[in-house]
Amino acid sequence: MSYVFKWMDSPVGRLKLVAGDKGLAAILWPDDNPKRVPLGVLTEAADNPFLWQTEQELAEYFAGKRSVFTVPLDFNGTGFQKSVWQALLTIPFGETRSYGQIAVQLGKPSASRAVGAANGKNPISIIAPCHRVIGTNGKLTGFAGGLETKAHLLALEGHEDSRQSELF
Repeated sequence: MSYVFKWMDSPVGRLKLVAGDKGLAAILWPDDNPKRVPLGVLTEAADNPFLWQTEQELAEYFAGKRSVFTVPLDFNGTGFQKSVWQALLTIPFGETRSYGQIAVQLGKPSASRAVGAANGKNPISIIAPCHRVIGTNGKLTGFAGGLETKAHLLALEGHEDSRQSELF
């Protein structure tokens, strides 16, 4: 599969938007580990319709004018990873879930660590909202964009939790 990309400046840093033939394949962070979402060689294509739509929808999200995304998604991962990423899409705007709650939702209540690992490999951050997954104790846990970015995204969505401040 070949992928194309474009850059987008955002309030959380310069994002690399990546599309495949079927839709958006990745949103990568400025300091993203290239092994986290292996995509191979990418070609720049700012005029790709999936990338253009993603940029428009993200701009609306960051401006507080969008809570649901409609760009087609093209997840590339194992069957379990895809099931976790699909579960992320069910977390409503402004709400959070724990890794354990996602595991129960998937019918695998003892798989919270596996859910955490799949969450960490989520290629489509923000739109497949892995930032909405927190520890069972309510604290923010690992996030490819960094915990400050995770807290920023949750605050943008109106999620207020005083325990977030314990991180910094």
